[in-house]
Amino acid sequence: MARRMQATADLGLTARMFFTMALLAAVYLFFVSVLLSYGVDTSSLVIIVGLMLLAQVYLSDRLVLWSTGAREVSPQEEPELHEMVARLAALADVPKPRVAIVPTAVPNAFATGRSPAHSWVVVTRGLLDQLEPHEVEAVLAHEVAHIKHRDVAIITLASFFATLAAFLTQHLFYWGLWGGFGGRRERDGQNWTVIVYLVSLLVYVLSFFLIRALSRYREFAADRGAAILTGAPSHLASALIKISGRMRLLPQRDLREAEALNAFFIMPALSGEGLAELFSTHPSVERRLEYLRRIEEEMRRR
Repeated sequence: MARRMQATADLGLTARMFFTMALLAAVYLFFVSVLLSYGVDTSSLVIIVGLMLLAQVYLSDRLVLWSTGAREVSPQEEPELHEMVARLAALADVPKPRVAIVPTAVPNAFATGRSPAHSWVVVTRGLLDQLEPHEVEAVLAHEVAHIKHRDVAIITLASFFATLAAFLTQHLFYWGLWGGFGGRRERDGQNWTVIVYLVSLLVYVLSFFLIRALSRYREFAADRGAAILTGAPSHLASALIKISGRMRLLPQRDLREAEALNAFFIMPALSGEGLAELFSTHPSVERRLEYLRRIEEEMRRR
C-alpha cells in the first residue's frame, strides 16, 4: 500500500509543497544572514526557542488531549472504531495509533503525535453520532494519512525560525534597551535594533503565510491519502459536506470552543473563503470537494 500511495501521488501538489518549503528556507536563510551580519548573539534565543519546539513535539499530544478533554478508549469500549483505525493503519503501513474521543457534539477529528510510532487519532462524539460508518472511516483515513506523512512534526519544524522571528519581534526593543543581545549597537551609522526588528517582522509575516500555505497543501495530500486508502473519494466528500453543514448550525459558544483546535481538525470551526483562506490552515470546503472529484475521475480511468 505504501508503494501504491507513492505511485498515485499528485506531482503538481508535491511540487507546490516543495516550492513552498524552498521559499521558507530562503526566507529563513535571509533572516539568519541578517542576524549574523549585525552581530546579533542569538545563541540564547535559539536554545529557548529550540526547547519550546522540542517540548511542543514531545508533549503536544498530551497537551492537546488534556486541553480538549479527550479520553483514550479501549477496543472493548469502541470495537468498531478501533477496527476501522487498525485496518486503515495496516493499509497505510503505519503502527496502529492510539484512539481517543472528545465528549462534544462538534463533529470533527484530528491526529496528533510526533511520529507514526507515537500517534493518536482523536474523534469527537458528534462525529461518531452524526456521520455514517463509511463517512467516519473516510475521516479516519484522512487522519491516518496525516500520521503517515508526519505532518505534525513537519509543520512544527517548519515553524522554528518563524517562532524565533516572532520572539525577536516581541522582545527586541526591551532586550536591546538593556543590552541583552550583546551585539554591535550600530553598523554604518544605522541603529541595528530597528533593522533587525523590521527584518524579524518581515520574516514572521512571510513565514506566517508560507506555513499556512504548506498546511493547506498537506490537507490536500491527506485528502488524497484518504481517497486512496478507502478507494472512495466520495465518502470523504460527503463527510466534509456534513461536517461543514453541522458546523454552521452549531451555537457560537461551541464554535468558539472548537476554534482553538482549527489547526488540528479535519475541518476548521469557521471555514475561510476567498482572501480569508490565506490566513487559514485548511483549504475551503469547495476546493477540497473539487479536488476529491478530480481524484475520483482519475481513479476511474485507472
